[in-house]
Amino acid sequence: MNLNALNSPNSTFNSAQPKLQGEAYLKQFIAAYTQRTQNSKQLAQTYRSVLADRRNSEGFSPAFKEMVYPIVGKSAAGSRLWDIDGNEYIDLVMGFGVSFFGHNPPFIKEAIAQRLEQGFHIGPQSDLAGEVAQMISNLTGLTRVTFTNTGTEAVMTALRLARAATGRSKIAMFSGSYHGHSDSTLMQTQILNDVQSTVPSTSGVPHNIAKDVLVLEYDTPQALEIIRHHSHELAAVIIEPIQDRQPHLQPREFLQQLRQLTTQTGIALIFDEMLTGFRIHLGGAQAWFGIQADIATYGKILGGGMPIGVIAGQPAYMDKIDGGCWNYGDLSLPNSEKTFFAGTYCKHPFAMAAAHAVLNHLQQQGPSLQENLNQRTQQFVKTLNTYFSKIGFPIELANFGSVFNAISSSPSDSANKTVDHSNLSNSMDLLYYHLIHKDIFIQGSGGILSTAHTDHDLEQVIYTIQKSINDLQESSLLS
Repeated sequence: MNLNALNSPNSTFNSAQPKLQGEAYLKQFIAAYTQRTQNSKQLAQTYRSVLADRRNSEGFSPAFKEMVYPIVGKSAAGSRLWDIDGNEYIDLVMGFGVSFFGHNPPFIKEAIAQRLEQGFHIGPQSDLAGEVAQMISNLTGLTRVTFTNTGTEAVMTALRLARAATGRSKIAMFSGSYHGHSDSTLMQTQILNDVQSTVPSTSGVPHNIAKDVLVLEYDTPQALEIIRHHSHELAAVIIEPIQDRQPHLQPREFLQQLRQLTTQTGIALIFDEMLTGFRIHLGGAQAWFGIQADIATYGKILGGGMPIGVIAGQPAYMDKIDGGCWNYGDLSLPNSEKTFFAGTYCKHPFAMAAAHAVLNHLQQQGPSLQENLNQRTQQFVKTLNTYFSKIGFPIELANFGSVFNAISSSPSDSANKTVDHSNLSNSMDLLYYHLIHKDIFIQGSGGILSTAHTDHDLEQVIYTIQKSINDLQESSLLS
């Protein structure tokens, strides 16, 4: 591969220019970045007063203030997207996990187009809902299924079902996990006078909700002991079996012990599989670890780009939705007390059409689809980690399946040089801006690969990361 050809032809800031240092380098880079994405910046400024959007100020830093705005997309296909300035990117965000098959895959596009041609109805039952539910049940081993519009709604409902079925109020969750933005999951631990307690992790969440939530450390014996101690009042333990912030943490033994404990104590074990579901394995993390949860929540991949959330579980919990199964022509009737669940757009015809197409495609492709992508991601991560170690860069990538994230590595592991950790955060932020400037679309400290990413895409990403780190080091912004 000709690495020189990977330099962006549209860039007004590249290695051919004279080497600048420190503030001068940063000033010139900001000017080039904002010029190249000027229409995205203009839209952010034009609508800031009317559009309340957390992405408009996400990652705000005074040093990079002029570059703090979201890239505005115009179109996307496969592993690529184009912004409103006409820049083309290799996408490592992939809809935050939605676009497992790349952007706009033909089989999903055709399914939605067909449904659009038929017309879409809100009110009558979806003609695909039952079949999609059966397909999900077949893949996950969970008996009953219902649908929401978002992952947050799915988690809220799963917790309500657990409380309704057990008659208990408390839930346990783990630090480092994310379960949507409902009040009851926006919690963290606080230590005051050597006493640990649960408190809201953000403003606007009532403190009285925290009394019904335990936030524990993942993969620790202490967590299991606390759960055992509170078992008489715990309705559910909810987990991200693999936390996207810590993909290196893959605690099979802990999960097996947790499953045994929750079974013994009558606590619902909830797997939040928004990210892992259908990604690591056709049966998700449950199949991967050989553990059957009582309830699991799904979304992202399943909707094929359409908004969707799914709750799947055993009848003891799911019967709280509709009263349980009954038959025509006999004396059977709903015999489970119901809780409340509703949503105007649940089972939206577009979402059902997309989910039906996704599930069909997954079944047709078989397990090799995930296996091949998992292996390619592992090799991608290994290549970059070898480079980071060689240059003494204190970051290591970890992955679980096609999801990868950066974790800090010990300076003692660095062979040739060390990095000033006091400046590492700003340097990493600047690295992400470099990657965007050089046609790699990324947000945060990690990324996600899709089946649409080619070997050439990955080679270009690797080269661009190496080149960007080298530029930062030569400018003395990363020593």
